[in-house]
Amino acid sequence: MRTFTPYFNGLMKYLPEEEQLQLQQTIGATESQIQLLLEVFPECPESLMNLLKDVNGTYYCKHSDETICVLVLGSGLDEYPYYLKSVEQIIKDYRVEDSVSIYDRYKDFLDFVEVDERINLHVPLKERLCFSDCMNNGGTSSLYIDFKPNDCGVVGQVIRYMHDPDSYEVIAPSFDAYLQQLMDGEYEFTALYEEDYD
Repeated sequence: MRTFTPYFNGLMKYLPEEEQLQLQQTIGATESQIQLLLEVFPECPESLMNLLKDVNGTYYCKHSDETICVLVLGSGLDEYPYYLKSVEQIIKDYRVEDSVSIYDRYKDFLDFVEVDERINLHVPLKERLCFSDCMNNGGTSSLYIDFKPNDCGVVGQVIRYMHDPDSYEVIAPSFDAYLQQLMDGEYEFTALYEEDYD
């Protein structure tokens, strides 16, 4: 039986048996994989690296001979739990993403987009570390770590992107605080599994 670091240990109590078994099959990111991540995002928080060393991705990720798919994160939106991206997926997203900013993407209709004042509109989106996509394959919501905030923001703050109507909101001042919120909330995003298994 695998032992996990605190976040995943706590989560296991709230997951159905099938998802628990999937997480038991996972392997963590190696030191060389973490080094590749740091080459792209040198300010990556240690708490995210530790999470990835525990489980290197839960979004259709291959772990030994098993491909797993488990929703393990949340953002305060009960209807949208999230996957943890692997190191490889994070780096791939960075490499294929273009250099447009929020301003570039929405400049013709910025009045219709909600952007938290702590977020710098002019920073290329790819310079934020996208560590998670929601259950709708990221089309509806994604989570980012922001290393270049506005003056009123904090380096390392966690941003939630939501589609339709589009918005960018700071949901935690750091990745550590983000994880603590999920644990303090007793992993409320797992309510989706309870609905499926009632």
